[in-house]
Formats: sequence, C-alpha cells, structure tokens
Amino acid sequence: MEGLNSALGSLEHAFYKLPGSHVLARYVKSSHQNDPGRTVLELLLFLFLVRTVLQSRTRAGDAERHFIKFSEKEIDELVDDWQPEPLGAPLTEKEQSDLDSVQIVLGANGPKPRLASHPTKPVINFASFNFTGLAGSERVRERAIDVLGKYGLGSCGPPGFYGTFDVHMDLERDIADFLGTESAIIYSQAYSAVASVITAFAKRHDIIVADRGVGFAIQMALKVSRSTVRWYDHNDYHSLEHVLEHVDKEHRKRKGPLTRRFIVTEGMFERDGQIADLPKLVELKNKYKFRLILDESLSFGTLGRTGRGLTELYNVPAPEVDIFIGSMAAGLNAAGGFCAGSRVVTEHQRINGTSFVYSAAMPALLAAGASTGMAVLRETPSLLAGLQENVQAVRAVLDKCDVLEIPSHPAAPIITLHIKPISASTLSPSAVPASSSGKHSNPAHIVPAHAPVYDIEKEESLLQEIVDECLNQGVWLSRAKRLRNEDAPARPALRVCVSVALARKEAEKAAGIVKAVASKVLGRRR
Repeated sequence: MEGLNSALGSLEHAFYKLPGSHVLARYVKSSHQNDPGRTVLELLLFLFLVRTVLQSRTRAGDAERHFIKFSEKEIDELVDDWQPEPLGAPLTEKEQSDLDSVQIVLGANGPKPRLASHPTKPVINFASFNFTGLAGSERVRERAIDVLGKYGLGSCGPPGFYGTFDVHMDLERDIADFLGTESAIIYSQAYSAVASVITAFAKRHDIIVADRGVGFAIQMALKVSRSTVRWYDHNDYHSLEHVLEHVDKEHRKRKGPLTRRFIVTEGMFERDGQIADLPKLVELKNKYKFRLILDESLSFGTLGRTGRGLTELYNVPAPEVDIFIGSMAAGLNAAGGFCAGSRVVTEHQRINGTSFVYSAAMPALLAAGASTGMAVLRETPSLLAGLQENVQAVRAVLDKCDVLEIPSHPAAPIITLHIKPISASTLSPSAVPASSSGKHSNPAHIVPAHAPVYDIEKEESLLQEIVDECLNQGVWLSRAKRLRNEDAPARPALRVCVSVALARKEAEKAAGIVKAVASKVLGRRR
C-alpha cells in the first residue's frame, strides 16, 4: 500500500512539473465539484478519442473483410442487368409535334427562302428577324469574307485574355457612337449578355422594379441577381409609379442603408410587340431616383429614323438611359449582344461581367459584319422608312381580321396575333390591364393577382393549324413558342415578322393569306 501511495505521489509530483498542469488540475477539481457527471462524460469522450485514433491506423488492413467479393462472371452479369436512368423524360405527343413543326431552311435565309418541307417553291418569309434585310446585303457579306480570310473563323479565347481583335474594339466604338453613349462593351451571345449585365450591378438587397412583360432572359437574370424584385403591370405607367412610390415609402420607413435601385424593361417587347414609353420611364426614374436598364434587343436597328432605337424614336438623349442592353442578331443580322452607357458602366463589366470574362469572344467576321450593318443603316435611312411602309401595309390588312387581335405597337415590325375570343365559354378572355379597374396587382409576384387564364393547349392547336395552312399557301410565319417552366407563361400567339426586303405588294399579299387562313380556321368555332 505504501508502495502504491509512493508511486501515486511520484506521478503527481511529475504531473505538476508539466507547464499548465496547475490550471488543468484546478479545472478538473472545479468541474468535478460542480458536476461530477460532466467529468465522467469527458473521460469517456477522451477514451473514445484515443480508441478512434488507434483504430484508424489498423482499419485499412481489415477493410477487405467487410466487403462482398464477386467473381468476374457475377460482375459481368450485374453490369449487363444495370439500366441507367434516362437523362430526360420521353417526349410527349405534343412536344414531338412542336419539334416536327420546326422548319429547315435550304440554302441562304432571306425574304423568300426554300424550306426542306417545301423544296420546290420559295415561300414568303414572315418568320425570321431579317427586319432591315441585312441578311442578304452584299456589302456585309464581302466585308465578312475579307475578315474571315485575315483572322480566321474563331477567336479562340475570352476577350480578357487573347480573344480580342481590333475589329472587336472597332465594333464597341461604333455601337457607342451609333447610340450616342460614352462607351460600349460587346458579348459573344445576346441571351447571356442580359444576365451578365444585370448581375454585374444588381446584388442581394438591391431593389429592381421590372415590367411583367419582360422576356425569359430578363426573368432569369433577375433570379440570378438575388435582388429584391417588384413587378408592375405590363407597360402600365400608373402601376409603375405606384410600385416606385411604395418602394420609396418602405425604404424611408425602415431607414435602412442606401441600396441600388433599378427599373428594368424592354424597348420593344418580344412577347407582344408593344413599345415602352421612354419619356415616361425617364420622368419616373428621375423622380424616384432609380437607374434605368433598357433592353433594346429588338428595338435596336429597327426603330427610329436610322435604327437607333427608342432614344431616336422619342428624341430622348441617350445619357438619360443609364444602361442599354441590346442584341446584334435582330437589327444587324449578326450575332452577340452589347451593353452601352457611361465608361464606368462598361469598364466595370470587363472584370465583373461573367459572360464577358468566361466566354470566348465573338468571331471577328461577325463583329465586322455588325459594324458594316450599322454603317449601312447610317447611310441608308430609306431602309427604316421602307420597313415602316411594309409594317403599315401588313397592319392595314391584319387589322381588318375579325378573328384576330393585335396587341403590338403600330410601329413594331414584330406583329403579334392573338385569337379574339367569341364568348367566355370558348376561349379565355383577353387580358385587361390591372389599372383599368383602379386596383394595383401584387407587386411581389410576376403573375398579377387576377391574371386571365387561357386554354393554352386549345389556342396553340388552333394557331399551329393556321401556321401549317399558311405554309401550304406559300407564307412562312411562326407560332411564338415558350418554355413550359416560365414563371409567367405568355399567351399563345402568332408572330408576323415584317422585312423591308419584301416588296410592298408581296407583304400585302402574304398578309392577305394570313387573314384568310385565320378566318377560315377560326371561323369553324362559330
């Protein structure tokens, strides 16, 4: 017993020689006096830790004992029996029908192309965005061929590394000069440009007030930005002012930190061809201290005396718009997107625009083609005048159609056609702006509180029947097709795209065919 006491005493003496031993001893004594159970628990945890550390060194050697060993034959049988899950669900009958309705162009596209489904005779093209006829411009074609021979086809890198050529810089200067802005930046793809521009400036807790009629690209960009989004009724500026006033009051009430605030809308809406009231937008954004982001993807190159878009159409100075977004695919028949504004706006995107930083630069021939297209628009104002003449000629015919209604602006080269309901029981009612009832719809959601409901499948079926019959009679137009997972699905519609490349009589004749076919197909409902 004395030997044990002596050994414990020696051990205690040696323990107290260790640095920090007195502190540890006081902690254990205090812990045991206040909560003996805690001391036992800590001891068990310490022992478990020691066991785990020691076990981890030997576990690898014993691992094979816990696995089932298969023979080569059994492995082959299991592999043969395994069936992977499909990457996507099989197409439904409706989806397959939509896919089959996509037309294939034989040869070059233009005002009267040949289609694989109708190869013997050209059709009048009411389906493509060749508004200014630049798709067939020899001047653009020759310039593109020259650049292709000098630079090759691809850029082989992002703009910030080794993908920028002198023609890219020329295009940026041309866009800025054309729109009257201080600077511009180009993107290789128009769809991704929208998301890249918006997310470069709008972040979490920032406020975005957006039109409910914006397209899918903007809808996705607003989601990715993670900003607080408030919606106003489509092209309704009483609703916009109501939302701006509400946002301003909420900010004053909370007395929170100052956040960035934006109004986001389109110049010419892809969904229905309506045109935004730019002077009213500028008035409201200045009144409530918001910045304006204007997507001119369809109005750039198609509206105004020389195609400069809404600023030229309404005679509004370009600096009144804080950020322009646009596409070179529609008005210039090239490819890619752009952003224009102050130098601060564009330079910020060169290191913060995800699509600009990580995507390969657009091919040099497309950049040169876009610059040449702008030069053609500058030098030939008659192109836009001729386009408007054709638009008015087509509208004059289609406005007389009793079974269709047109929500598009009279100057829009995209003419959207909706089925005119004949009664509440056949097809759903037409959309009525929320402001007409004096009530403002829920700004927190993209779908208004009392949104009209349409029989989408029925309307799509009727519209596709019109498209097919028009094609049989030599007129190619398209049904506006949408993704099924859009938060605010657009109403089914026909889309007539008017081009200056068509003669006026050809455009009128084609519009007459559309009118006659629509009357025939939809007249069966009566």
